[in-house]
Amino acid sequence: MPSFPGSPRLIKGGLVLLDPVTGALQRVISLQYNPDTLTRTLAPQGVGGDGGPTRSEPLRLKSPPIETIKLDAEIDATEQLESPDQNPIAVQSGIQPQLAALETVVYPTVDQLQLNNTLASAGTLEIAPMLAPLILFVWGSSRVVPVRITEFSILEEAFDTLLNPIRAKVTLSLRVLNVYDVGFGGKIGSLYLSYQQQKENLAAKAAPVSLGSLGLQNLP
Repeated sequence: MPSFPGSPRLIKGGLVLLDPVTGALQRVISLQYNPDTLTRTLAPQGVGGDGGPTRSEPLRLKSPPIETIKLDAEIDATEQLESPDQNPIAVQSGIQPQLAALETVVYPTVDQLQLNNTLASAGTLEIAPMLAPLILFVWGSSRVVPVRITEFSILEEAFDTLLNPIRAKVTLSLRVLNVYDVGFGGKIGSLYLSYQQQKENLAAKAAPVSLGSLGLQNLP
């Protein structure tokens, strides 16, 4: 997607992968093109069954809402293929490297699989589930939030002569991890609290509105 001379620098959304134990940076995955839309769903967690309130405490909240984020990201190698000498990877593999960078986020590594197989073969009675990276969804400086990928689909739309995909749409559904999922201590809890604090800071900047704007002089 070409840019015009003098146009402002475009900040891209993406994912940041951190080591779940040390918090060390493992990989940064930026979206080639920012999606046109971003769907966010908030499910309030009131006191009572299924997140609903009880008759005696209808205004109490037991936790932050369950927030989900859904987006469609486009990946396209068409422009790179127009200059094959400058983009040998695109010529050789199309967009498979970019797709693989996203896909492997939800795979345990081969080393983890082999280690667990070795432990099982040795008769180890209890094998801990394999740790995935800590994923941060980044959408500007005010939205840096820990998430878990709950749905991942890829629609491959065009292919080269070697059947490498050269254009695809990736749909991601992300579940925000809040402090009631991960606890208040540690890196993940701190990141979530910072994310919610940003919301509260932004809410404080919203212009106040009077009852008159709603057509009311006083409350009934």
